[in-house]
Amino acid sequence: MLYSYTMSSFLCFISFLLIISCYAGILPTGTQNDHKARVLDLPLSQQEHFTDLNNDKKVEHNTEYDHEAFLGTEEAKNFDKLPVEESKKRLGALFDRIDKDHNGTITKQELKDWIKSVQTRYISDDVQKQWIQMNNDSNNEISWNEYDKTTYYALYDDVPEPKTVTDQYLRLQKKDRRRFTKADEDGNGNLNKREFADFIHPEQSSRMKDLVITETIEDIDRNGDGMISLEEFISDIWDSKQANDTTEPDWVKIERENFRKYRDLDHDGKMNRKEVELWLMPTDYDNIQAETEHLFHEADADQDDQLSKEEILEKHDVFVGSQATDWGAELRIHNDL
Repeated sequence: MLYSYTMSSFLCFISFLLIISCYAGILPTGTQNDHKARVLDLPLSQQEHFTDLNNDKKVEHNTEYDHEAFLGTEEAKNFDKLPVEESKKRLGALFDRIDKDHNGTITKQELKDWIKSVQTRYISDDVQKQWIQMNNDSNNEISWNEYDKTTYYALYDDVPEPKTVTDQYLRLQKKDRRRFTKADEDGNGNLNKREFADFIHPEQSSRMKDLVITETIEDIDRNGDGMISLEEFISDIWDSKQANDTTEPDWVKIERENFRKYRDLDHDGKMNRKEVELWLMPTDYDNIQAETEHLFHEADADQDDQLSKEEILEKHDVFVGSQATDWGAELRIHNDL
């Protein structure tokens, strides 16, 4: 998110756990991403929209974010591998799909609807993938035993693990058990597919809202006072030891200021539960609308609040990229557009 809900305090163990969790590519729900996924909204991209692209501590616009928001993560990778002309050809075909009324232009609402459908598909695909991995008996429900034995198999096999890893697994197992119980809406001890979606993507479910807030506070709150201090907040998003540099980048300084101005609303130096809720679930921000406005700003040359095919193709690098943005990854190319 993205965005699978995450636990940044577990990041230092990920490299090792990736090795011991290679079975079916499964990790506990708390290890699927990093702090970037904390604000709960549809994951427009796995990238940061503005980030330090050149490791020079200067925040810049990242076009990869726009590509993934417009295409979806996997299709963005495919487009990145294409030659420019083929990329434009496929973008033209996409234009015709987005232009629902077939009048030759795309409105802001049509673009917004498209981006929303792309990101909703991401959630559905992820649920389906994990459902297949977890549903060992191929019925219409997943039991806790199925999920537990598949995800935390290292706790049950005969291979000894370091105590630190075992302790982390036990903590995550306990956390997942609580979330599983909350997601089990009918209380029958199993999860149907809708309940399973709420379990692995609680940030997308209104009935899981309170638990998401609780989990977030537990993840970041180091001193156990039930609140998130400024330093706890900063340590969650930036590790000076891992960065091997005690000089804070500009973006961290900006986050410090944002915490004081916009997150700690009562200015007591900490975020209480209500302030955490407003941070995770902002009521005054629509990320899909923001991305739509951004793409229009980049491409609407005549500023008529509509995008013609010519305008989009002229700015194809903003929407889909090309070989010019390929970082050398070996990517599969689909021809399904």
